Amino acid sequence: MRLVTLRTNDLTVAARLTSDTEAVVIPGFPDVGTLLADPQWRDIAAAAAGSAVRVNRADLAPVVPRPGKIICVGLNYAKHIDEMGHDRPDVPTLFVKFADALIGPYDDAVVPSFNAETLDFEGELAVVIGSRARHVAEEDAGACIAGYSIINDYTQRGYQYRTQQWHQGKSLEATAGFGPWLDTQWAPGPALETTLNGERMQYSPTDDLVFSPAALVSFISHLYPLNPGDVIATGTPEGVGHARTPKRYLGNGDTVRVEIEGLGHIENTTRVV
Repeated sequence: MRLVTLRTNDLTVAARLTSDTEAVVIPGFPDVGTLLADPQWRDIAAAAAGSAVRVNRADLAPVVPRPGKIICVGLNYAKHIDEMGHDRPDVPTLFVKFADALIGPYDDAVVPSFNAETLDFEGELAVVIGSRARHVAEEDAGACIAGYSIINDYTQRGYQYRTQQWHQGKSLEATAGFGPWLDTQWAPGPALETTLNGERMQYSPTDDLVFSPAALVSFISHLYPLNPGDVIATGTPEGVGHARTPKRYLGNGDTVRVEIEGLGHIENTTRVV
């Protein structure tokens, strides 16, 4: 089952895709996040049976527009750890991104000129929580996952590395593409590919993680509860622009596409204003 948040005039609605270009609206839910908050969300989504509506790329909002939490994981692919010059961690490296950073899967990332230096891409697998997780064991954590999506942990490296805390470089307003849908049946394994203006930058299996989605849910749930609609960005593979020689930062008009087999793709163009 693939769930989306659709833009309709000035509002949004939750919907279930019936094909790549059509969906049925799930009545009573303005977005996928509010749908997941209902304990019966799976049955409600599956039962939706209204008239099919056409889905265009511009209609797709961030699949969960306002997550209560967006927890990002750094240093979770071994080769990316090496390229960034870090040691492999014993526990997940966590930081947060605010919901203000999210944009739709095909929206432009609009960046003020004063923030437009050292912009970078990080294609990532996103885990979306479907039921409350608090103090859960790793073997039980999978039951708390609603499904998976794609996110670009769009980054301003200059801000990120001014201090040892990464958040300030990781939450630029309206830059992080998220979607195109939430897939409730997909499982990690297929490859993630990130391209910049059509050139491959990143490529890695999505199960080649130091900390698996279940391990992340379990670890985080022992720090604070994870609630339906919360999002975990699981980390990025090697190939980011900052680690290249010469460095490959994003400029006006650059288009980043992140694709995961079975999860579709997102595609966002940077616009410097």
